Amino acid sequence: QPRGGRIINNGSISAHAPRPNSAPYTATKHAITGLTKSTSLDGRPYDIACGQIDIGNAGTAMTEKMKSGVAQADGSTAVEPTMDPRDVARAVVYMASLPLDANVQFLTVMATKMPFIGRG
Repeated sequence: QPRGGRIINNGSISAHAPRPNSAPYTATKHAITGLTKSTSLDGRPYDIACGQIDIGNAGTAMTEKMKSGVAQADGSTAVEPTMDPRDVARAVVYMASLPLDANVQFLTVMATKMPFIGRG
C-alpha cells in the first residue's frame, strides 16, 4: 500500500480578522482551520502532512471590487491593495516541495499594505 502525502488547505485571513457582514464566509474558513488541525493529527500514522495557507487580497475576480472600495470595520469604505496571485502559487509550491518529515502548518500570504493587522 502506498503511504504518505501532503494536503494543503485553502484558508483565509478572514478566519483571523473577519470583514463586516461576512459571517458565512468567516465561519467556513474557521472550519477549514479545524479540518487542517484534525487532519494533521489523524494523518500522522499514515505519513500524511497537512498544512494551510491563509490568503489575503490576492488579485482575482473575487477581489476585483476592492479597487472601488469595500466596507471596513469602522463603517467606512476604502480601496484595498491586492497582490499578484502568482505570489500565492509560489508559496503553495514551497509548501508542497517539503519532505514529509517537515510541514508548514499555517502560512499567511497577503498584500503588504492591506488592512489586516489592526483590522476590527
